[in-house]
Amino acid sequence: MEPVTGRQVRLAAGFWQTWLDRLRRDILPHQWRALQDAVPGAPPSYALRNLRLAACGEGGEPRGRPFQDSDVAKWLEAASYVLQREEAPDLAAHAAEVVDLAARAQWPDGYLNSRFTLDRSRPRWRNVRDDHELYVAGHWLEGLVAYHRATGDARALDVAVRLGDHLDRTFGPGPGKIRGYPGHPEVEIALVKLWRATGEGRYLDLARFFVYERGRQPAFFALEAQSRGDERPYDPRYFLSHRPLLEQEHATGHAVRAMYLYAGAADVAATGPDPALVERLRALWRDVTERQMYLTGGVGQEGHREAFTVPYDLPGDRAYAETCAAVGLVLWAQRMLRLEADGRYADTAERALYNGALAGVSADGRAYFYVNPLEVWPAAAVARHDLADVSLTRQPWFECACCPPNLARLIASVPDLLYGVEQDGATLFVHHYAASEADVELAPAGRVRVRQEGDYPWSGSIALSLSPDRPGEWTLALRLPGWARSATVAVNGVTVAAPLPVQTGYVTLKRLWRPGDQVTLALPMPVERVRAHPSARDLAGRVALMRGPLVYAFEEADNGPDLGALALGDVEAWQAWREPALAGGAVCLSGRGWRRLPPPEGALYARDPIPAASVSLTAVPYWAWGNRAPGEMRVWLVDADPLGPST
Repeated sequence: MEPVTGRQVRLAAGFWQTWLDRLRRDILPHQWRALQDAVPGAPPSYALRNLRLAACGEGGEPRGRPFQDSDVAKWLEAASYVLQREEAPDLAAHAAEVVDLAARAQWPDGYLNSRFTLDRSRPRWRNVRDDHELYVAGHWLEGLVAYHRATGDARALDVAVRLGDHLDRTFGPGPGKIRGYPGHPEVEIALVKLWRATGEGRYLDLARFFVYERGRQPAFFALEAQSRGDERPYDPRYFLSHRPLLEQEHATGHAVRAMYLYAGAADVAATGPDPALVERLRALWRDVTERQMYLTGGVGQEGHREAFTVPYDLPGDRAYAETCAAVGLVLWAQRMLRLEADGRYADTAERALYNGALAGVSADGRAYFYVNPLEVWPAAAVARHDLADVSLTRQPWFECACCPPNLARLIASVPDLLYGVEQDGATLFVHHYAASEADVELAPAGRVRVRQEGDYPWSGSIALSLSPDRPGEWTLALRLPGWARSATVAVNGVTVAAPLPVQTGYVTLKRLWRPGDQVTLALPMPVERVRAHPSARDLAGRVALMRGPLVYAFEEADNGPDLGALALGDVEAWQAWREPALAGGAVCLSGRGWRRLPPPEGALYARDPIPAASVSLTAVPYWAWGNRAPGEMRVWLVDADPLGPST
C-alpha cells in the first residue's frame, strides 16, 4: 500500500486543522526561539549556536548534548511538511537558513555533525554505540529530503546525497568499511526516504545492512569498545543488539530506539519480499501492543533506562511513556499498515496519536511533557526518588529536547496518515478520520477527489463525497475502529445491508462509483469503562474511561483532591459536553461516581467496609490534562461495581 501524501491531502476546519494552525502559529515559532536560546526560563539548547559556529568555520567548543543537531533537523522536517501545503514566509526563511547552515557546515567528504566539526580532537565514527553520529545523520537526511520535497531546493537534496554517500562509503560489508550499526537506530528510516527521493539503490542496501547486521556475532559494540580501550560494561539488550532482529522474541531495551528500529525494519520489509522479517515484526508488534503498551498508547515503562521492562508491568504513577516513544509507535504502526492492510495498526496509531503523543504539548503549543504518567500525585512526586521523572507541569524546553521537535514533525505529518492506495491502484483506504480533501489516482477512475467531513474525534458521524474523473469500479475501504462496537454505512442515503463486508478491520465497498456519490459512516460514541488484563497487577480492580479513540483523565481541578478515593460505577447516564475554556473546546465527560470516606476517627486501617458517598465527577481528554492549575491527575479509578449501593 502506498500512502497518499504531500500536497495531495489538505485538511479542512476541524480537530487536526486546529492543531496545524497552532503548529504554524505557536509551536514551531516557539521551538525556533528555544533552539537559539531565546526562551526565558528555558534550559539553553545550544543547537543553532553549535551549527552556526560549525558553518562559519571559526571553531569553538560544542555545548549541549552530543545529538543537538537532531533537534534542528527535526524542526526542519516539521517546517517542511507545513511548507508543502501553505505559504508561511517566516517559517520558510528560518528553514532556508537551516539548509544553508547545514550546507556550509558539511565536510568535504559529506560528513555533517556540528559537534565533531567544533571538536576535531574527537575521532569520527570511533564510538558508534554512544556518540549518536548515525542518529544525527538520519535526522539530517529526513529533514533535508522533506525540505527538498516541499520546495524543490536542489541544494538540500545535494547535501542529503553527499551525506548518504559518505555513510555508504563508511559502513557496510565491503573492504575497509565499518561492519557496524547505530547505537540509536533512526538512520534506517532516513536511508529508505533518501532512496525513495533519488532512486539510488545503495541507500536502500545500507538500510537493509543496518537492519540485518544488528546483533550478529561477533558483537560489533564489544569489538568497537575493545578497539578504543573502553572497558565499561554495557547491556546489549538495552541497545537491541543481544541477538539478530530475526531472532528477537520480545521488545526490550530503550523504547524509542526499539520503535525506530522496528519502523526502519518495516520500511525495509516493504521494499521486497522477506516473509521472515514481516513475521518477526508481527510478533514484536503483538508483544508491544498486547502486553507492554499503556492504555494511552505510551510505551517504555521505566525511567532509569527509558526502557521496556516485563510484560504487564504497567504502573500508572511510575509510567515513563516518553513522548518520543509514542511518536515512534505511530511511525511503526503506519509502516506496518503499509505492509498489510490490517486495521489494528491504524487503531494503535490512532491511540498513540490522540493520547500518548498529543499529551506531550500544552494547548498553547509552548510547553512540553517528556514523561507521560497516567497518575500524578504532586506531593508524592516531589518526595519520592522513583517518581523523580514526573513533571507536574509542562516545561518550555529541556536540556535533552528530543521530544518537542519530534512531536512537531508528527503533528505536521498528520495529513499524510489519512489515506492509502493499494498497489493495484484499485482500492482506496481511509485509515483515519479528519475533515479533509484528497486527490487520489485510481486505475479504474483516474483522479478521484475525496472530501471528508465530520467532527472526529468528538463525533463518530463521517461523510465522504467522491468525485472521480470518470465512472469506474473500484473499492473504498473504511476503517472500522477497534473501539467501535457497531457501525452504520450508507451509500447515497441507502444503508448497506448487514452484515457489512469486513476485511481485517475495514469495511470494503466495491461498486461502480460515479461523480457525486456520497458515503456516510456512523460510529456510536458512548462513554465506556475499560478494564485491564488480570496480569496487569497495578491495574487490578480499576477501570478507566474512553469515548471513541480518546482516553479520559480525572483532575483535581474538577474533582477535588485525593483522587485515589474515587470509584467509578455504571456510566450509561454519563454525558459528553464541550468545554470552550479547556484546550480550545475539548469534549469533557460528567456523571455520578463514588468517593470512599475515611473510617471513623481517621483510622489508617479498618476491618469494617469503607463507606462511600455519591458524588459528581468530571473527566477531561488525557491529552488535555495539565492545562490548568497544577494538581492531581488519574486515569484509572477503583471499580465501584463490587462496592454495591452506598450513601
